[in-house]
Amino acid sequence: MTNPTPKLRPLPAFIFMSRWLQLPLYLGLILAQCVYVFHFWVELRDLIGAALGNDAALQHILQAVAVPGGTLPEKLNETTIMLVVLGLIDVVMISNLLIMVIIGGYETFVSRLNLDGHPDQPEWLSHVNASVLKTKLAMAIIGISSIHLLKTFINASAYSEKVLLAQTGIHVVFLLSAIAIAYTDRLTTVTHHASKSH
Repeated sequence: MTNPTPKLRPLPAFIFMSRWLQLPLYLGLILAQCVYVFHFWVELRDLIGAALGNDAALQHILQAVAVPGGTLPEKLNETTIMLVVLGLIDVVMISNLLIMVIIGGYETFVSRLNLDGHPDQPEWLSHVNASVLKTKLAMAIIGISSIHLLKTFINASAYSEKVLLAQTGIHVVFLLSAIAIAYTDRLTTVTHHASKSH
């Protein structure tokens, strides 16, 4: 027989209930996800249209990959296609980041989703907590930063050396931050297990 849930005093119950204030934030992120899905299909449609010879779609694609202050590409070449595809991958990775924040954040900070036994339950959700979520978000941000850096290097001739160094430096900072987060999490886990064993 399971123990009944203890009844909270009014003030702790009110404070605990304040976690539901985060619900509109997660609903807002779902709307942001919808915007990203729409943007993805618009870009994909224009890429396909440009490949099939649609001039309006081609102009939109060329404008999208053009570097501010740089020269506009004249045609759809391998580099242009690669930049557009990397842009699409970027959208997918940001969408993955949104899903992690929405599902993981809601499960960790608001309420259980009770997905145990569901065939589509994400593998990482079974052991998610604030620390795991933080590490996964850091890894996702590194992935997004890598895509941006790759797009810059593919089109390196259009950027100044200062911009290339700045973007590389920012990426290195993201990497070091992720390593620091993972190391801190490992120290916390080892300390927690050590204290439980004594």
